[in-house]
This record gives sequence, C-alpha cells and structure tokens, in this order.
Amino acid sequence: MKKVLFIISSLVLMILAACGSEGASSSGSSSESKEKKIDKIVLADAGWDSIRFHNSVAQTIIENGYGYETDVTNGSTAATIQGLRQGDINAYMEVWTDNIKELYTESIESGDIEKVAVNFDDNKQGLWVPTYVIEGDEERGIKAAAPDLKTVKDLEQYKDVFEDPEKPGKGRIIGAPSGWALSEYLATKVETYGLQEEYNYFRPGSDAAIVTSLASAYEAGEPWVGYYWSPTWVTAKYDMTLLKEPEFNEEQWEKNRGTEFPPNDVVVAVNSNLPDQAPKVVDFLSNYETSSELTGEALKYMKDEEASADEAAIWWMKKHEDLWTEWLSKEVATKVKDAIK
Repeated sequence: MKKVLFIISSLVLMILAACGSEGASSSGSSSESKEKKIDKIVLADAGWDSIRFHNSVAQTIIENGYGYETDVTNGSTAATIQGLRQGDINAYMEVWTDNIKELYTESIESGDIEKVAVNFDDNKQGLWVPTYVIEGDEERGIKAAAPDLKTVKDLEQYKDVFEDPEKPGKGRIIGAPSGWALSEYLATKVETYGLQEEYNYFRPGSDAAIVTSLASAYEAGEPWVGYYWSPTWVTAKYDMTLLKEPEFNEEQWEKNRGTEFPPNDVVVAVNSNLPDQAPKVVDFLSNYETSSELTGEALKYMKDEEASADEAAIWWMKKHEDLWTEWLSKEVATKVKDAIK
C-alpha cells in the first residue's frame, strides 16, 4: 500500500511540476512579447532630400540591427509634426527647430514629443555668391568681378556686376519663393542694408527655379547672388561663399532682420511614447549625430550618381563605418555591417 501511495504521490508531483514549467514557459514568452511593444517604426518625410537620406540611414539600422519593420509618412512640415505629436509618426530625423519655432516649442512643452539628439547644428543660410566672383578662377579663365565683396552690405558697390537682365541699371538678388516665410526676412534685409535703390529683390517660383538660375550662371562662369542654405547638393557641388552679416542678436533680428540668420539646431525628435515602446531604438537615435558636410556628401552623391536616398545611405555608411558604428552596440553594428556588405 505504501508503495502505491508513493507512486501516486510521485505522479502528482510530476504533473504539478509540468504545469509549473508550462506556466513559467508561458510567462517567459509573454514577457518577451511585451518587450517589443510595436512592430513597425514610422519616420517622417517632410519633402527634402536630406531628411530622406537620414531616414534611409536610420531605416537600414533599425531594420537590420533591431528587427523592426519601418515605414515613412510623407507630408508638409506642419502635417508631419502633427503626426509625430499624435503618435502616427514615431521618429523625425530632421526637425529644423527655428523654422517652426512656435510649433516645435509647443510640441515639446506639451510633452507630445521629445528631442533625443542634435543631428547637425552647423547649417548655414543667407545670400551666397560663387567664389569665383570674389577670387576669380584661373583654370576657367574667370577674373574676379567683385574682389572686395565680403558682406551683404558690400553688395551696394556691385550692382553692375549682378545686373538684372530685365531691368538694366539695377542689380538682381535672387530671393526665396513668396510662399516661404523667410522670403519676407530676405526682403526686409534688402531694405535694412540699404540695397533697395540698387537692387531688385526677385522672388522665384520654387526651389528648383533658384537652382536652375544658379546652375546656369555657374556653368557659364557668370556672377550670381541669391538665397540658399546648407546642407544641400548645391552647396556641396559648387564652390560658394556665404556673404557675411553681423552676428546674430535676437533683439536686432526681431527689429529689422539686420543680422545673420538665427542658429538653427536640426534635431532628431520622437513621439513621447517611443522610449517605452522601443527603448533600444531610442538609445540609437540618441547617439545619432552628423554634420552639414557629412550630409552634403550624401546629397552630392545622390545628384552626381542619380542615386536614390537608399542607395546613398548604403554608399555613405560604407564610407563612414567608423562614425555610425559608434552609435550602436558591437552586436547591433555587426548585424548592420553584415546586411549592407
């Protein structure tokens, strides 16, 4: 009888142990599934090449290093920032903070989004001229047309150099399209620096119109002065000089725009839920840091090679492996390197 009871007791213990083991296994599986709270990470594409390039770098790392699917949502800056606030978009690789100062500040202060890194902060914008206008270009047989041109104010000496083809007797400054807020800033600058008598402020219809105007003048070796910014393929491909202005001063800027453009941190931001949903991805994004020069390299490659943002990202990552691998753990970096061989 004791033997029978022993056998029964043993069987009961084995059954209980098996149940406990299944419970532990089930609990462990549940815990693992909870670690990954989202399967797809959505990034914002607000319509320019540099954000598309940075999206492609981030997507390559997130997909191959962390195992998430990725997607991109297209839209205007205002629409994509709203998507980030609502959580329809998870990450934004290039927020030009000063260009949307009020909206960005409101989004941060409300707790809807979080700034996790500064992608680059050495960007520049203002009035540019081809460097050969100031220094000449012996190889191309171009003489310096404005050797003493250093500042925007100095333009008043050179209206004949930058002659308006439609209105002889005055110079032409190529501005920004009328739909851009900074077009008004530029128009005010022309008045602040006393150039309105010597120059016409010309508002092109689009970014493409600015580029066409510049490229045509540059290839012909002719003078040109107008608005642009970096990083872009334009400032990476062509040797350009940014005309100087007084150092930025907020009071003076608000009064008459009579300083250089305000500093514009270009940041990586995420929806406030993402650090909980995908903490390792946010750790990576928190380390993401490039520069205007590094970004410009990729944009120039896209232009010269007629390459997509994805192709440029792979080219750039192979060239700068020492940089982006520092953003990641060795294990994740190895996975990504293997994927892009």
